[in-house]
Amino acid sequence: MSMALVGLLAGMGLGFAAYFGGFGAFLLVAALGAVGFLVGRYADGDLEPGDLFRGRGEARGERRR
Repeated sequence: MSMALVGLLAGMGLGFAAYFGGFGAFLLVAALGAVGFLVGRYADGDLEPGDLFRGRGEARGERRR
C-alpha cells in the first residue's frame, strides 16, 4: 500500500471522527481526505510543493518571460 493511500485513509479516519455534524462533516471528511492524500504523495516523493503552484504550461526549471 502506497503512502498516498495511507495518507488518504488517515485523513478520512480523522474526518469520520468529526462526522457527527451533517453536510459540514461531509465537507470536512472530503477536505481532510484530500489533505491526507497530498501529504501521502509528498511523503512518497511523487509530489513537490512547487507542483501545486506552477502553471499548466510551465515545466520544471523554466521561467515565464
